[in-house]
Amino acid sequence: MSKRAATQPQPEGAVGPRKPCPCGSGKRYKNCHGRAGGAADVIVTRPFEGLAMEPELVALREFVPSATAKLPLRDGSPVTLASVLPMAAAALRRNDDVAFVGMQVQTHSGDISRDLARAIEWVGQAEVGESLPVVGPETAEAGSIPPRLQDVLDVDAKLDIELHSDFAWWLPEDVEPTGEVALSLERANAAIMPTERLHGLEAAYWVDAGEKAHLRWVRPEPEEKLLSAMARLSARGELALGEESRYAGSFRAHGLLVPVWDLDPDMHAREWDEPAAALGRRLDEALTSLDEQPLDAAERRARDGLRGRQVTIR
Repeated sequence: MSKRAATQPQPEGAVGPRKPCPCGSGKRYKNCHGRAGGAADVIVTRPFEGLAMEPELVALREFVPSATAKLPLRDGSPVTLASVLPMAAAALRRNDDVAFVGMQVQTHSGDISRDLARAIEWVGQAEVGESLPVVGPETAEAGSIPPRLQDVLDVDAKLDIELHSDFAWWLPEDVEPTGEVALSLERANAAIMPTERLHGLEAAYWVDAGEKAHLRWVRPEPEEKLLSAMARLSARGELALGEESRYAGSFRAHGLLVPVWDLDPDMHAREWDEPAAALGRRLDEALTSLDEQPLDAAERRARDGLRGRQVTIR
């Protein structure tokens, strides 16, 4: 290659090889989407950042068993987001022409947001009855960057989630399952743990696990700030939802912290609506107080104790 060819100006909108990759990975473009294979090996630890629905997406991805929600796509396309589809498919167009994309899927890349956007693109062009088993590695042409959820959704919209007691919605209403389909549905339904969304709260779910019930609450705050607010409540003895509950610990999922409480399994989900709402108000107050009043010694010890009860699952 001649020196002149090597120094020719790049097309308008092109990304320089030494510039940060626009995908947000933190790598140079030449080491990310600018190289062969794209960014399939780049792990995006907080894939839904910037979306108002982020906590609910994490919940649907990690522990909500059977749920659906209409996606607020910018182009208005009718696509339904599902917690899980038959055979854990990435997307399908049902026989009645209803389009679905799944959250609980196998993935071959490190960016779930980009995989979901590609599944949405696929299902928009799919024929009736077609299914996409998995979204594969990036195959975009060099110089182009496939969209992410943040590019195709209304970022300020929330999800109107519908919980289901079984997976009957996998099939159109007028279709009776038979054979392997009926067996698959029976197995999926048997694995469901009863789950309810607590009223008036975002991404807060009551789950009946048999011997215990739990509250799993995906929180949008930065981890350190949330931990400090929870430590403030813990030091005051105000971190539980009442006498029939206890704080069990938390797990990290896709960049957010998910605190978990053990609950009395004999109490119905609706009995926890107000105690959880009251806890939410205490948390909000503690979060606000951190701006003016740093943690004292007892609260710092409480924070260290909370840190010891964390695990990372994604």
